[in-house]
Amino acid sequence: MSTPKHPKGLYLIFATSTAERFSYYGMRAIFILFLTQALLFDKEHAASIYGSYTGLVYLTPLIGGYIADKYWGIRRSVFWGAMMMAVGQFLMFFSASMLDTKELSHWLMYGGLTFLILGNGCFKPTVSSLVGQLYEPGDKRLDSAYTIFYMGVNVGSFFAPLVCGYFGETGNPNDFKWGFLIAAIVTVFTVILFETQKNKYLIGPDGRQLGIIPDAKREQSKENKTARQTVIDKDKKIRNNLLLGGLAVALALFFYWCFGNDWVSIGIFTACIIFPVSILLDGSLTKIERDRIFVIYIIAFFVIFFWAAYEQAGASLTLFASEQTNRVILGWEMPASWIQSFNPFFVVILAAIMPGVWGALNKRGMEPASPTKQAIGLLLLSLGYLVICFGVKDVQPGVKVSLLWLTGLYFIHTMGEIALSPIGLSMVNKLTPVRFASLMMGIWYLSTSTANKFAGILGGLYPEPGKVKTLLGYPIENMFDFFMVFVIMSGIASLILFLLSKKLQKMMHGVE
Repeated sequence: MSTPKHPKGLYLIFATSTAERFSYYGMRAIFILFLTQALLFDKEHAASIYGSYTGLVYLTPLIGGYIADKYWGIRRSVFWGAMMMAVGQFLMFFSASMLDTKELSHWLMYGGLTFLILGNGCFKPTVSSLVGQLYEPGDKRLDSAYTIFYMGVNVGSFFAPLVCGYFGETGNPNDFKWGFLIAAIVTVFTVILFETQKNKYLIGPDGRQLGIIPDAKREQSKENKTARQTVIDKDKKIRNNLLLGGLAVALALFFYWCFGNDWVSIGIFTACIIFPVSILLDGSLTKIERDRIFVIYIIAFFVIFFWAAYEQAGASLTLFASEQTNRVILGWEMPASWIQSFNPFFVVILAAIMPGVWGALNKRGMEPASPTKQAIGLLLLSLGYLVICFGVKDVQPGVKVSLLWLTGLYFIHTMGEIALSPIGLSMVNKLTPVRFASLMMGIWYLSTSTANKFAGILGGLYPEPGKVKTLLGYPIENMFDFFMVFVIMSGIASLILFLLSKKLQKMMHGVE
């Protein structure tokens, strides 16, 4: 079931992910505008809701990954995940259809977000881990496979804002419902595509059907036969659970002191520490496995800073595009939501090029290790924000800047994303023991969850007339001040990760 280059199953996953990401990014493209223009929330409140939603979207893959690993298997998780997302999109459609009934519209919106969050939790980690199972361990094609997979994700991300934005962002608040409806229909198509084609194409290198048996049970059976599994003492389990419980309470109290009654922030930031610690306490881990997992955790910490800045695309950068960017082209004004298609457009182009670049460097013995690639991604992110800082410097409020500044930012950010995100997915797959495959992918996305909630907090610093905003004593008075926050944050993170790269490479114990 393979082509000379990649298994055919990769292209089914490519198509399924394209359709599912169309649904997600179509809704996301108009979400902040729906909150501010239809539901009439102020920007700070809207940014908080946006950050909570996207943060929880990347938190639930941890739960979904655990369920898939232990109980459901990948195929069942993908099916139910897509079904819940379809329900969520339809609820968003009904919310936007009932703007005159304010309270009901709000409840439908929150219900839609809940189903989208839970559905994405089941879908996202399982599809990502399925890519790695198409290949033999150590297969050199895996980095390029994840880049191809990532290109599929961004094909959907490119078309989604164009289509959903065209029908949803018309200037009439009542039309947002059509963008949500289109996203719902595409989600239903995702279910049909996967269910009708999975048996034909999801075949492993040994000829067996993939995704039916939960990964933990599959490896458990193998380890019982080879006598590799160590029996964990019951008292040790109790001790670990008490330790985790005490740590969870202490962290929850600390974050309550930091954020007050913002329970979403408290939950996300507590989970981002508790779940990684719980894996390290697993008694079955060998020293090499534990070192490799530490590498994932350390890089995931730095990735938080990348996505916190990058995910301004759906919030503050969309508001900036709507309010302070000249989008008139030959007399036609481009919808602000369309600018969110710039990044996936560049991703599709660069994702087709980068596997060849990495391959050419590998042949010459010059390909950077995964940690170094992540640091390069962070540096490029910082440079992207530095570019737009030049564009907005000394520009007065209400004055619109050229679209070229946002275009340049998105192009540089895309180069950083290609250096960081697909390589990160591949790294997690290569460093993780099979019995934790989907769960560790969920923990990797947990860093993105934390980053998205952090992005919502930072997005709340977006300058507004009559409001004084500060970050650690740094005043945010204009767009230059706002964008410099991301230049400094991602630049420092990049420098530190560069300095740690050699040490992390040693801890990977031969994995490249």
